[in-house]
Amino acid sequence: MKKLMTTALFAGAASPALAASGPFISLGNTNFVVLLAFILFLAVLMYFKVPAMIGGMLDKRADAIRADLEEAKALREEAQTLLASYERKQKEVQSQAERIVAQAKDEAERAATQAKADIKASVARRLAAAEEQIASAEASAIREVKDRAVTVAVSAARDILAAQMTAADGNKLIEESIATVEAKLH
Repeated sequence: MKKLMTTALFAGAASPALAASGPFISLGNTNFVVLLAFILFLAVLMYFKVPAMIGGMLDKRADAIRADLEEAKALREEAQTLLASYERKQKEVQSQAERIVAQAKDEAERAATQAKADIKASVARRLAAAEEQIASAEASAIREVKDRAVTVAVSAARDILAAQMTAADGNKLIEESIATVEAKLH
């Protein structure tokens, strides 16, 4: 820092403005001329209201920046509102999807339970039908065996009676049968 100040002092000492000589308020003194030019420059700036224009431009720029900041803030708030809305909707959709999945699982479980019950009922009906068919076939077989046994017994009895019976015995049986039928009819 000390070196910088020393360098600035030597540079200022070597300037042409310090080389001016003579009385200060004279057009021959460069320091005075520079001072007058600077004051004149400031007066022109004041006459044309440059500081007010610069201030106005800075105010306009500040207002524009402020408006941009307010707009950005409003946009940010709107974006946050939209984000919150979308997050809320996403949660609603997520919960709705979970409810749909839960309902689908419940319906699937009910359908599976119903299907099991239907299968059990179908198996029970088929078993009952099979048992009925077996019982019917058994009864039919027993009937056929009985009919066959009766047919065989009648055939055997006829053969035995035909072999042992005489004409007189046959006439006697016919008369007894007629008497039995008359007694039963009257």
